Amino acid sequence: MPFQEWFDQHDLADRPLIPAATVILLRDGDAGLETLMMRRNSRLSFAEGMWVFPGGKVDDDDGDTTTDQYDMALAAAVRECHEESSLVVDPSKLIYYSHWIPPIEAPKRFSTWFFITPSPEGQVIIDDGEITDHAWWSPRDTLTLAQNKEIEILPPTWITLFDLHLFSSVDEAMRAISQREPRAYATRIIETDNGLAAIWEGDKNYENPIISSGNQRHRLVMAEPVWRFELGETPTGTDKQR
Repeated sequence: MPFQEWFDQHDLADRPLIPAATVILLRDGDAGLETLMMRRNSRLSFAEGMWVFPGGKVDDDDGDTTTDQYDMALAAAVRECHEESSLVVDPSKLIYYSHWIPPIEAPKRFSTWFFITPSPEGQVIIDDGEITDHAWWSPRDTLTLAQNKEIEILPPTWITLFDLHLFSSVDEAMRAISQREPRAYATRIIETDNGLAAIWEGDKNYENPIISSGNQRHRLVMAEPVWRFELGETPTGTDKQR
């Protein structure tokens, strides 16, 4: 399905989504690819205490009545990155990486553009308000910290890091990502025998979480202690609605 058609189908008029933008900053560290992670204030009402990529809501000042949603998201990504990290990214170097819509159960539903770019030069400075800490970690190390319950991350962050851990350098990651379409995730949550799972289009239970045929999976099983990504043909299991 063309990406814009997918987006239009999921922009539900009866429950408007809140536009937001996120920037994944990459750099080459001593041990390979690293991403900038930031810890949100535990007193905030959304993603409290979570480790995230820089980002936030799209504001009216990110465009005007003639600006389309994509360009407003691009402007928001640049603005939020600077506000949260002090780093100034070049919008012409941002690649549209993915798009996320949370499940209907989410208390706040953000329609979030994820952009990715090599990190610009400069020192990361946080305000110790909305953002209370930051770190440059490899994607693999970040996933390990989450598995060991030393930090908390959300499914979009987990999936992004899982994808990025396959790359050994910024050049390799940017070259591969620039050659593919942005990936779209309209999340649904189901309960499985192994725990809650976030599922996406292509999963056998996506259209009907109770009745399904085949064993095609596209899901993140959030089992304790290790979350597991399943994609493709896997052994048939029993899935039931949350």
